[in-house]
Amino acid sequence: MKRSKRIQSIVDIKAQQENQALKEVAEQQQKTYAAQQQLEHLEQYRQGYLDRDKAGGAQRVSALLEFRAFIAKLDQAIIGQMDVIRQLDIELQRKRKHWESLHQNTKNLQKVCNGMVAAELKIANKREQLESDDRAARMAQQNFGGMNND
Repeated sequence: MKRSKRIQSIVDIKAQQENQALKEVAEQQQKTYAAQQQLEHLEQYRQGYLDRDKAGGAQRVSALLEFRAFIAKLDQAIIGQMDVIRQLDIELQRKRKHWESLHQNTKNLQKVCNGMVAAELKIANKREQLESDDRAARMAQQNFGGMNND
């Protein structure tokens, strides 16, 4: 097996690893997007309650305390969701860097493989040219030798 074929096998394996890493990046992006959507939903939900409270006017003290406790819980949920998003972003960046590294590695190996193929082709062409020249020289010698025998 030619060296270029052996290297191409490695390139193919690396390309599969790169594709898997790219799928993981896409999945992580979806998770991050879903978490951001959840955060927006919580913030809108909170704002909706605040708007209704303003429009509602005067309330009993107990209702006001319950409302504030509810808003505080929403605030905690929002803070928690922001933490989740930060962690998902960190993981997304890690997976993206991993993919970029694999991509660069695959690209470099492919360049090496292409160089080997070109070198092998050059050697094969040179060998073919030498064989062709050798055949032509033998034919010329046979033709020349045949003329001297006449």
